[in-house]
Amino acid sequence: MVKTIEWVDGKVHMLDQSRLPIEVVYIECKDYLKVAEGIKKLWIRGAPAIGIAAAMGLALAAQEIKADSFELFMKRLEPACDTLLATRPTAVNIQWAVDRIRAFLENHRDESIEKLKGVLIEEAKKILEEDVAINRSIGIWGAQFIHEGDTVLTHCNAGSLATGGYGTATAPMLVAREQGKKFSVIADETRPVLQGARLTAWELMEEKIPVTLITDNTAGALMKRGEINLAIVGTDRTVRNGDVANKIGTYSVAVLCKEHGIPFYVAAPLSSIDFSIQSGDQIPIEERGPEEVTHIFGKCRIAPEGVKVRNLAFDVTPARYVTAIITEKGAFRPEDLKELADPRADLERLKIQLKQ
Repeated sequence: MVKTIEWVDGKVHMLDQSRLPIEVVYIECKDYLKVAEGIKKLWIRGAPAIGIAAAMGLALAAQEIKADSFELFMKRLEPACDTLLATRPTAVNIQWAVDRIRAFLENHRDESIEKLKGVLIEEAKKILEEDVAINRSIGIWGAQFIHEGDTVLTHCNAGSLATGGYGTATAPMLVAREQGKKFSVIADETRPVLQGARLTAWELMEEKIPVTLITDNTAGALMKRGEINLAIVGTDRTVRNGDVANKIGTYSVAVLCKEHGIPFYVAAPLSSIDFSIQSGDQIPIEERGPEEVTHIFGKCRIAPEGVKVRNLAFDVTPARYVTAIITEKGAFRPEDLKELADPRADLERLKIQLKQ
């Protein structure tokens, strides 16, 4: 399994996904500004992965701070928090990671500053390790929805490259394969950055899972022909009512699935669920530069010079189009998602479990 990000000898090594599948290159990040640049320029992408990157970026920033009190240390860490939070506004995992690091430091405020710097590195590494285990659990809960002979549609990339390892949307596929099920995958190309073509197709081929690449506007035709059995996608932010923000084009896939009676599943680690937001209308949607649409890899122009461009990076799929949301705690109906915010909730009662 390809490593997306890791901490090596006091630096963050980040796989430059913008170069895949042509070349595999790791970028060495010596400070948080380089990590922030990597998130902004999509060297690393995917909600869980950029959350890990943010935590490691803060660990890097902490090493450079000179302070003789906890209060001064936290004050001098804030610019790094603000910089990282500003990189990708839609994905909630950066905010989650920053909040977790702040709380962790507050719980260790009585430690020396040098001790704080060391334990912060270990906490960032722990977030990476936890992510892999979480994704594996998502895979176990999600594999029940993949049956022998199925064809699974996925959009964008929610595989190992989007996480610390194992992926979110691909985790049920990996576990289903371990269970001996034979199935195939159809990957949307995912314009304009082509994460499906460049990343998902490459990952699944590396895993020896049969995959077919299609243009984004082919999915509906294949559904009409009965060639797709279910769809599984990831999420950058899912909110309290079950609305899901994911890569642009996800909403179209969900509507098509509803029209054709095809289950539409969302793989969502709890860290990507924002219980503070009531509906998807409140999710900030990142808009990126026009060159992603007018050029291929910023080099070959494919549109008239001067044409106006709207380049929304994400869209929101209303909960009514979502069959189930698969988390590390189980699979739940969108309307039951809010219950997960209550630690006293009877999750066993709410879980969706199919008879095998």
